[in-house]
Amino acid sequence: MSLSALRIFVPILFLVLLYLSQRYWVRSARRAIATVRRAARRKLLRVLCDTAGILLLLAVIERFVSFRISGWPTPRISRWSSEFLALWFTWSISAFVLIYLVRGIDRLWRRSAALAGKHAASLETAPPADPQRRHFLRAATYAAGALPLAGALYGFAVERFDFEVFRVDVPIPGLPPGMDGLRILQLSDIHASNYMPIPQVRRIVEKAQQLAPDLITITGDLLTGPSDPLAACVAELGRLRAPLGVWGCNGNHEIYTDAEDEAAQLFREQGMTMLRQQYAQFSWRGARFNLIGVDYQRQHWFNSQSSPMLEDVEPLVRQDMPNILLSHNPNAFPRASELGIDLMLAGHTHGGQVQVEILDRRISPARFITPYTAGLYSRPTTRETASLFRNRYASLYVSRGLGTIGTPLRLGVPPEITLLTLRRAS
Repeated sequence: MSLSALRIFVPILFLVLLYLSQRYWVRSARRAIATVRRAARRKLLRVLCDTAGILLLLAVIERFVSFRISGWPTPRISRWSSEFLALWFTWSISAFVLIYLVRGIDRLWRRSAALAGKHAASLETAPPADPQRRHFLRAATYAAGALPLAGALYGFAVERFDFEVFRVDVPIPGLPPGMDGLRILQLSDIHASNYMPIPQVRRIVEKAQQLAPDLITITGDLLTGPSDPLAACVAELGRLRAPLGVWGCNGNHEIYTDAEDEAAQLFREQGMTMLRQQYAQFSWRGARFNLIGVDYQRQHWFNSQSSPMLEDVEPLVRQDMPNILLSHNPNAFPRASELGIDLMLAGHTHGGQVQVEILDRRISPARFITPYTAGLYSRPTTRETASLFRNRYASLYVSRGLGTIGTPLRLGVPPEITLLTLRRAS
C-alpha cells in the first residue's frame, strides 16, 4: 500500500475504531449493570453511567470549540477534562483492539479444535477436553484491557515530562576548522497548552540553559490551538542565552492558529529572531556560516508530490560557506540537499510519540507522514558548489520534540532537548 493510500486509510480506520470501541464499552457497562441484583443500585449505576457519557460528550464539544475559537476561556475544569478525554480515548480504543485480538485468536483456536474433533470422531476417538481454556481466555481479556491502561498512565504521569538531553555529533565534510565543535541547541514542538503547562516550559528552559550552547534554535510548533498561551511560552524562551543568539522558525500549528506574525513579533520583543524565508550570517572563531529559516513547508496530505518545497530558498543559500536550515517539516530534506544545504534541523514528528520495545524500533506512527521520523539522516547533495564543498553530503536531524498532541502521553519516545556538536568529516 502506498503512502498516499495509507494517509486516506488510517483516518478512516481511526474513526471506525472510535465508533466501535465506544459502542463496545457502552454495551459492556450496561451488561455489567444488569447483573446487579438490587434495583436501587442498578438505577444508581445507570444514572452514573449516563452522567459520565454526557460529561464525555460535553468535554468533546468544549475541546472542539476551544480549539477552533481564539480567546475561548480555558478554566481549570477544561484543562482537566481535556487530559481525561484524550486518555480515555487512547485507552478505550487500544483496549478494544487488544480484546478483540484475543477473541480472534481464541476463535481460530476453537475452529482448529473443531476440525481436529471431527477428524478424531472419524477415528472413533474423542478430543481431550480443555477446562482451562475459558479461564485463560478471561485472564487474557482482562490483561488486554489492563495493559493499555498501565501504559497510558505511565506515559501520562512519568514519561511525558521526563525531558532527556540527546547529545549528537554531526559530521560535516569540508567544515571550516573554526566550526569544529560548534554546539547548537535545538528545541522543537513545545506545544504549550493544557498538555504542556508553562511551569514545564520553564523547566525545559532551565535544563537547556545548563548545556551552555553556542547557538540556540527553536524549530516550530510553540503552541497547539488558538487559545494556548503563546505569549507566556515565548516569554519563558526569552530567558535563553547563547553567544550567537536564539533563532527560530514557524511550524504548522502557527499556521493553523494564524499565529505566524504574532510569534515573530513576540520573538522580537524577547530579543530573539524568527527567520521567515530569511537568513543570517555568522562569524565564529574565524569561520563563517549561513543560517536560513523558513515557515512550515506545506505538503498536500494525500499527495507527497503535490507542491515543491523551499521554492524561495535558493537565493538564500551561500556557496562559499556552510548552510544550516531551520525547517519544521523534515520532508523538505530532499530538496534541501539539492540546494546544497549542509545541515537541516527539523521536528514535527514527535518521534511517533509512542513506540513499544517488543516491536521493531523502525515501526512508528510518524512513518505515516514522513520517512524521517527521528534522529540523524544523510544523503548526497547534487548541487555544484564552491570547490571547498564539492562531493559532500547533506545531514538532517529530526528532533523528537518536547510536547504532545492528540493524547498527553509519551511511551518509549522521551521528550528531547538536543545538543548538536558539529564535527569535521573527511
